[in-house]
Amino acid sequence: MESLNPAVHSLLGKRLTARQLRQFETYERELLEWNRRVNLTAITEVRAIQSQHFLDSLSCWIAMKDSPGARVVDVGTGAGFPGLPLKILEPSLRLTLVEATEKKVAFCRHLVDRLELQGVQVIHARAEAVGQDPAHREGYDWSVARAVADLPVLLEYLLPLTRIGGQALAQKGEDAPSQAQAAAHALSLLGGELSRVIPVDLPGVVETRYLIVARKVASTPVQFPRRPGIPTKRPLV
Repeated sequence: MESLNPAVHSLLGKRLTARQLRQFETYERELLEWNRRVNLTAITEVRAIQSQHFLDSLSCWIAMKDSPGARVVDVGTGAGFPGLPLKILEPSLRLTLVEATEKKVAFCRHLVDRLELQGVQVIHARAEAVGQDPAHREGYDWSVARAVADLPVLLEYLLPLTRIGGQALAQKGEDAPSQAQAAAHALSLLGGELSRVIPVDLPGVVETRYLIVARKVASTPVQFPRRPGIPTKRPLV
């Protein structure tokens, strides 16, 4: 963890507390231990975990930094990325993690308890189902996702969960600018508009990463998201 704090300071201008560093150390240890029993991630080298999981997740705060206390939903969170690192960084966030794979849900619930995090809900469900649930639909200040699907598909998962005036954030690789351009039709249909495409250079990661941020400007039509599986089979392009 010695290299994490300088990297976070360089990326965000913030320094982690001793408690936060212990939480990230526990996160790393639990991830490696669980990964030996159940496949959670292909990234198993310690330095890569810190750069490609922790720092990559924390880079979302570049866009979200004016949102302490925000209600955030992380769709397709996997082993908790980017939601749980963001919660460690900013404990005031009210976080919901959505994941369809049972073993990853079990890990996230275990980790929330292990890290003694408050204000975190873990939902075992498809994103399409949660987007149609009145308890969650258009209820979040921020909806976030990392490398879950192509951008039009991600937007169909994220924007139905985002309140009007809130923002959806998708983490993408080097093709992000072209993906953002290609998603114009999906944005229009779902009640969003492109706000920012923010380049991010992470220590230890060669390619430039991007944060694609869309603002919710109108209510999402009731037919979206469509039935489970349909957004990936028939993207809104």
